[in-house]
Amino acid sequence: MRKITARLTAIGLILFFAGFSTAFGVQKNQKLLDKETYMEMETVGSPNISPDGKHILFTRGWIDKMNDRSRSNLWIVDIEGKRVRELTHGDWRDFSPVWSPDGKKIAFLSDRDGTTQVHVLWLDTREVAQLTHLERSPGSLRWSPGGKQLAFTMTIRDSKTILPVKLPKRPKGAKWAKPAVIVDRLSWRRDGRGYVEKVYSHIFIIDAELGGTPRKVTSGDYSHSDPQWSYDGKKIFFSATRKPEVEYLRGDSEIYSVDISTHDIKTLTNRKGPDRQPRVSPDGRWIAYTGYNDKNFTSHLSNIYLMGTNGGNKRILAVGLPNSPSSIIWASDSSGVNFLMREQGVSNLYFASLKRKIKKITEGNHYLSGLSIARNGQVATTLSSFHKPGYLVTLNLKRPGRIKKLVDVNEDILVDVKLGGVEEMWFKSPDNLDLQGWLIKPAEFDPNKKYPMILYIHGGPWAMYSVRFNWAWQNFAADGYAVLYMNPRGSTGYGQDFVNGIQHSYPGKDFDDLMAGVDAAIAKGFIDEDNLFVCGGSGGGVLTAWIVGHTDRFRAAVSMRPVINWHSFVGTTDSSNWYRQFKKYPWEDPMEYALRSPLHYVGNVTTPTMVMTGEADLRTPMGQSEEYYRALKMLKKETLLVRMPNEYHGWRRPSHRLLQQLYLLAWFEKYRVKSGE
Repeated sequence: MRKITARLTAIGLILFFAGFSTAFGVQKNQKLLDKETYMEMETVGSPNISPDGKHILFTRGWIDKMNDRSRSNLWIVDIEGKRVRELTHGDWRDFSPVWSPDGKKIAFLSDRDGTTQVHVLWLDTREVAQLTHLERSPGSLRWSPGGKQLAFTMTIRDSKTILPVKLPKRPKGAKWAKPAVIVDRLSWRRDGRGYVEKVYSHIFIIDAELGGTPRKVTSGDYSHSDPQWSYDGKKIFFSATRKPEVEYLRGDSEIYSVDISTHDIKTLTNRKGPDRQPRVSPDGRWIAYTGYNDKNFTSHLSNIYLMGTNGGNKRILAVGLPNSPSSIIWASDSSGVNFLMREQGVSNLYFASLKRKIKKITEGNHYLSGLSIARNGQVATTLSSFHKPGYLVTLNLKRPGRIKKLVDVNEDILVDVKLGGVEEMWFKSPDNLDLQGWLIKPAEFDPNKKYPMILYIHGGPWAMYSVRFNWAWQNFAADGYAVLYMNPRGSTGYGQDFVNGIQHSYPGKDFDDLMAGVDAAIAKGFIDEDNLFVCGGSGGGVLTAWIVGHTDRFRAAVSMRPVINWHSFVGTTDSSNWYRQFKKYPWEDPMEYALRSPLHYVGNVTTPTMVMTGEADLRTPMGQSEEYYRALKMLKKETLLVRMPNEYHGWRRPSHRLLQQLYLLAWFEKYRVKSGE
């Protein structure tokens, strides 16, 4: 592990001499963002402010180069930013820190013994105690109001035998094959985990001082999530779907309460549609929660609701938002809730009062992530922008315009690095829809030259590209590429109607939106129309494969982790929900699936197209990429198949994430036409 404390000192020295040089007119030698910087970048996350608003916990992550893993430890800083200290140290992951109500202890999760367990750290002595020795990983740590207990979630195995059979007695020393795996569920594997046993997530309670054997307070063959203590500590509120044939119900969860003494469970909501994220008001009277009435959309945006802690007096608090709200936190006087809202590429802090008045608290072309608010209105969050990776900041709700930077772990890496300028663009789709995108210029931009451009498409497809720093795009800019990224219809952040733009029609008009973005970028005057490239992952991989089957304007393309054949995909992906993206089942209307599949248009492809995927991907299974690659090869198209070993849909190994970038660049460089050729 690198000497992190030494790096903090180095940051100060670098900034001092940078200011000295500028003051005396010394020209700095700026560098470009090369591949070597990737392994040096760090992260700041999980901001959690103390109850008195004076100190902030956060996780500091880095890449363990020797083991090709991401690691993190716990740090603490005062709100003036004058004292930054490391609380834990080691080549492991310490994460999800939570303050005790009295601010004297910290509960957190750590895999320091090889498995994820609950730990507690005493701030006065810095002693750490491991409270659990569980077979399965806990999550969602919550202190009781008095600080004597901790609630958490953990999965337990279903003990019922599906179909009992018994082999003959095995001879002594015999080496027989592994037994069969019996499946009786609609979904039996999960990306990132592989085959999963039949398990249910339950809520447990443990003594916060002594640890010991956790006590399970929920029951039944259901999964329970997001536990929240009642004001008096006698109940726990949670979200679950405690209904028959639960695996056939999409997002029909309710809010429940459980009495921790009697284990009696009470249902508090009862509508068609999900109810989740219960948050109890400081005065103990109200529960704020999120959800929506299911209208059979392919993707719904959530609202904020309010009800009494007994389930009565339900009403809407915030509706018609541009995106689903996140990080809901009650005001200390129970007058309303604060929340983060992601819209039009930015993320800011909002407040919804009990009188249904919504107020925007922060302004700025930035992206706030993670939110923690103390009783005195002091806020901890992380902030990122075009040229700044996420860093820790604080502000006070009484003076929200004064955002103070506390910890920036990448300042020393980027201080002399020349990055590409970013220009926001608004333009029209062919059917007159307003669209938003951003164009990153090459780092060494000359307005008198023309540059190659990469269209980089987001996945989801219900997601939102934003103003956050992106290392890969800035690395392309360092290599002389412009990068276009945008939010075509179906993206979040622009309201439910915009999301519904691809209802039962993805991919489709979003292709037209992307091409309108390319045209708008070309109209800037510095894009070389003969050097256009396209790529994307997951949903972006779908659209990349769709694009090369519908136009030849790109010199090369890379489809990463794509869906190629919807007919086979819906039955082999790790979730059954994708059937709902179509009007009928594939055996009822196979042409609906064929006409929306990139495979159907593979005969039109003239663009050199590389396919890249993880061999263990269960979200868009490996067979999808192989099917497309085989079709391209059968037609003698220019193609390559790049397989990342032991990788699921989201690649875990840092070296593999870097390899993705290097293969993208190599493929584009192979087909890039240099000036004069």
